[in-house]
Amino acid sequence: PGLALVMDPTRITQVVANLLHNAAKYTPHDGVIEVVLEREGDQAIVRVRDNGIGMDAALIARVFDLFAQAESSPERREGGLGLGLALARSLVQVHGGVLTAHSDGLGRGSTFEMRLPVQQPAPVADD
Repeated sequence: PGLALVMDPTRITQVVANLLHNAAKYTPHDGVIEVVLEREGDQAIVRVRDNGIGMDAALIARVFDLFAQAESSPERREGGLGLGLALARSLVQVHGGVLTAHSDGLGRGSTFEMRLPVQQPAPVADD
């Protein structure tokens, strides 16, 4: 059976779109972006993993802050305001979830993980 979530589908779609957009922006043309959906206990987990430029510890510590961005490079001309991940984290928190970032360092890709609570099925009454 599928996962039952209580959510605003427009906003959660916006979060996933932002994570995919960032993965595409920071991953080379021949790179790999992987999206995984799974259930772990009472949480639905969406992981967006790439093998792009990665992040150092200093960037991970502030990646969800307003106006935070990785350094620009000649290969990556597409800029942004640095609002997307801050907004994404807020939207996930409003839904009772958590959004985290992980990277093993520069050149080693990144993983963003969104965890949302799963709605428990209503108990079936015995007649």
